[in-house]
Amino acid sequence: MQSLRRIWGMLYRHLAMYRRSWPRLAEIAYWPTLNMLIWGFTSTYIATAHGAPRAVAAGGLIGGVLLWEIMLRGQLGVTIGFLEEIWSRNLGHLFVSPLRPGELLGALVIVSAVRTLLGLLPATIIAYLLYSYDIFAPGPVMLLFFLNLLIMGWWVALGIVSLLFRYGAGAEALAWTIAFGVTPLACVYYPITALPVWLQPFAQALPAAHIFEGLRGALLGHGMDWRQFTLATGLNAFWAALSIAIFAGEFRRARIRGALLAIGE
Repeated sequence: MQSLRRIWGMLYRHLAMYRRSWPRLAEIAYWPTLNMLIWGFTSTYIATAHGAPRAVAAGGLIGGVLLWEIMLRGQLGVTIGFLEEIWSRNLGHLFVSPLRPGELLGALVIVSAVRTLLGLLPATIIAYLLYSYDIFAPGPVMLLFFLNLLIMGWWVALGIVSLLFRYGAGAEALAWTIAFGVTPLACVYYPITALPVWLQPFAQALPAAHIFEGLRGALLGHGMDWRQFTLATGLNAFWAALSIAIFAGEFRRARIRGALLAIGE
């Protein structure tokens, strides 16, 4: 009987943890739903492709994996760097020093860029050696798309850090879920037209959807699509400015509440 009481005590602890943290609760069904959306839309696109588009679909899968990793690694590089300060209970110490929020973010962004480059180098070599896929085949202009994806990862990370300021360490799961959650709308593996009509405006509001449309155009031999690049760059500037404003507001509120010292508790 006492053993059952102890088991119930531990069970209740975890139930209470989920009850008080909506990110943990949402994560239960998050990944199965996300995988169903991504691969459902992908299979629909490949099933309806004919002739040349089939080759584009095959190349787009490998290219999509490589390019999307730029955004994901860029985002994780910033958020994990910030989380490490929380886990080590160092956040409060940092901000009682002369260090400014912008300086911390600048350091995290540089670390993120280095980690992304080092992390993608082996994958790029493997894609070339095993699958004869050259990510740089469209030319140096691909670097512009790479940079746009990296910037997107950074403003997504800023939004996640803002949520950490608001909800504390209980929102840690958002560091892994939010970026992956936009994958269906980013149209990494399929064109925007593969989405239901009512979802297409949401996809068009993301820079990634225009970047991958440009990639598929390059694979078809159409060259650099400057319209898609301009749209992606403009959307990145808009979302980055909004994320910076939200971050500044949440940091100010966290400092007033004293949350910078308690956020790791």
